[in-house]
Amino acid sequence: MSLWSIIKEDFHIIKQKDPALNKSIELFFNYPGLIALVHYRIAHRFHKAGFKVLARILMGLTGFITNVDIHPAAIIGRRVFIDHATGVVIGETAEVGNDVMIYQGVTLGGTSLDKVKRHPTIEDGVVIGAGAKILGNIRIGANAKIGANSVVIKDVPPDCTAVGIPARVIVKGRAQGINAINKLPDIDRALFEYLFKRLQILESAQDERNSTKLKVELESLDELYAHFLQSLKG
Repeated sequence: MSLWSIIKEDFHIIKQKDPALNKSIELFFNYPGLIALVHYRIAHRFHKAGFKVLARILMGLTGFITNVDIHPAAIIGRRVFIDHATGVVIGETAEVGNDVMIYQGVTLGGTSLDKVKRHPTIEDGVVIGAGAKILGNIRIGANAKIGANSVVIKDVPPDCTAVGIPARVIVKGRAQGINAINKLPDIDRALFEYLFKRLQILESAQDERNSTKLKVELESLDELYAHFLQSLKG
């Protein structure tokens, strides 16, 4: 496809996915991710043509304007939507597939100082929640979802969900819709809630004379723990 056709797709995908858009004119003033992506498309062509310094200068100015840092050597596919975009970083050897959705504060970062493939590969249809950090030469499989503020340092299989720090993969019971990033399970919260309540019951058991009541409370807690396990297994 021509450069212009790809840029037209970048504009059109926002009209499809963002219900906050009222008028097309807003695309030029309220969507820093779009502006950064369009500038990247141009800078990437310069970079491939050998004008690497010019490409870097263009993206440096773009970063100053939009607060989005995209290296011109990165590979970004079609119909990518960077929502809000503030603080997004996409490194030099990162690869992003088609129809990927990236929220604000996402980092596709490297973990090596060597001149090798050191940034992640994001396959088609992935959704990356706000503040997520995906680090190193790892692969996020097609249609996977990364929970907000997760730190991903290992591969995520296709059609799976990864949440937490470090991110853990949930194979079953994942949110299916592309806009279901806010429905991902908070497994850390579930675990801490279980541990806190169990500690309360065990502490009170020292002075507890009604063993029947204690048994009922522990059974209720077991149900909470079972719910936590379900969030992991689906």
